[in-house]
Amino acid sequence: MCGFTGFTNHINDSNRVLGEMLDKIRHRGPDAEGTYIDESVALGHRRLSIIDVSEAGNQPLYSEDGKLVLVFNGEIYNYKTIREELIQKGYRFATRTDSEVLIYGYREYGEKLLGMLRGMFAFVIWDKEKKTLFGARDFFGIKPLYYARMGKTFLFGSEIKSFLCHPHFQKELNTDALESYLTFQYSPCAETFFKGVFKLPPAHYFIYKDGRMEMNRYWEVKFRPDEKPDLDEWVNRISDTFHDSVKAHKIADVEVGSFLSSGVDSSYVAAIADVDKTFTVGFGKEERYNEIG
Repeated sequence: MCGFTGFTNHINDSNRVLGEMLDKIRHRGPDAEGTYIDESVALGHRRLSIIDVSEAGNQPLYSEDGKLVLVFNGEIYNYKTIREELIQKGYRFATRTDSEVLIYGYREYGEKLLGMLRGMFAFVIWDKEKKTLFGARDFFGIKPLYYARMGKTFLFGSEIKSFLCHPHFQKELNTDALESYLTFQYSPCAETFFKGVFKLPPAHYFIYKDGRMEMNRYWEVKFRPDEKPDLDEWVNRISDTFHDSVKAHKIADVEVGSFLSSGVDSSYVAAIADVDKTFTVGFGKEERYNEIG
């Protein structure tokens, strides 16, 4: 799963504060912890190793010249293809991770890299020279990325709870988010239950520099009402897309399993994935919700 957190606007006890913030998200990454702190920014990461499980893949991850610093949560399914393209352009990789592709991909393509990615991701890159923070979230918002501006401090991370340790964070209830939650059982907008804390919307990126934040959308769904395939064509398209997606999700350097409920969809995924192990959750005292049988 992995997780990261960080803040701008250096404070005297940055090491201690960042350490406490990381402790709040320890459950997201039990395999390793890493930090980067300079006079402008503090970045922290908790790692769950999936691709390149060696220590070389620990984060924060740096470009070869040390000028770019990355913290990343997620998985890039087509990273090998992008990696080969970057190698052809002269980039040298120190790890086998998908994370490093983000660093050099950003250097080569800028925000255009986001349209090339296939995966679920949230990441932040700090450019030491330009003093610029670049952050992005995947197309559908599978991976979380929260942010808050508290005075001159900009906080960002995988979970809001990591912000609570920062001395500049103001713990104030946002009652405006209550109506949406009671209506939909979740908050569909960018607001959260903490006033001043927001979710970066899916398919968006931000650039933070000199105390100013710029946010842009990099992708949106495009419908083609004039395209009218017949039923067989739809069946073939859906089947091909499904098989391709399952195959992409199996890329890992650790064992891959499948979550198996009693539904047709998970059974179909498990059958196509052909994994060695499946996992099912049951509720012994609530038979109507038990999916083991």
